[in-house]
Amino acid sequence: MTETNLPEPAASGGIATPAPAVDPDAAYVGGEAVAQRRGMFAARGSGDTSGYGLLQRVVSLPGASARPYGGTFDETADALAAAYPAYGEAVEAVVVEHDELTFHVRREHLLEFVQALRDDPTLRFEMCMGVSGVHFPEQTGRELHAVYHFLSITHNRRVRVEVSVPDTDRHLPSIVSVYPTCDWHERETWDFFGLVFDGHPALTRIMMPDDWPGHPQRKDYPLGGIPVEYKGAEIPPPDQRRAYT
Repeated sequence: MTETNLPEPAASGGIATPAPAVDPDAAYVGGEAVAQRRGMFAARGSGDTSGYGLLQRVVSLPGASARPYGGTFDETADALAAAYPAYGEAVEAVVVEHDELTFHVRREHLLEFVQALRDDPTLRFEMCMGVSGVHFPEQTGRELHAVYHFLSITHNRRVRVEVSVPDTDRHLPSIVSVYPTCDWHERETWDFFGLVFDGHPALTRIMMPDDWPGHPQRKDYPLGGIPVEYKGAEIPPPDQRRAYT
């Protein structure tokens, strides 16, 4: 993911003027702009007096990469294509960004795809380092992403696999049967993002209480909180504090 920091507007008489509108497509050429955010961490109504509220940022995803990918990435892609006959149908895109290799895989192929990663002797990605979630509410039909990181101890290589699902159908297969260490990682991703890993042996919350409403790391989750008492004074939750604008 790339966040393009755009220049702050010039100040006039010590008062910053509103920033002009930004065309996301023009701000990131060759990729996909999925959001345009204002302010630090895209927070609104927080009484920010720092000036960060005038920042405009375009959140962009890199586009698919063309061959040659460079380094050992072509060898990995060729080995996967040979080990998994449905490679062409399974892989939506191959992205090389920041010297990292990512396969965007359709969810119906995920389990067989990662089994080829683990079992093929030319690949031997023995370890899944975990899975995490990402939420792009503006990316219609692909709002939720599950991102897996794999390590080959045999060949000293790393690869990332990413699966995207719509918010209206948040299901994807669990890979615990292939990588048992993903057990708790999938539970945490379900807990915080609401991704449902079908076939998981016990998909329950791992951080939040069982009766907790919603999934706290989604971008549409309210910022609220609980009041904090400090030296006898009560500080309200962030979304209830006094604004200075």
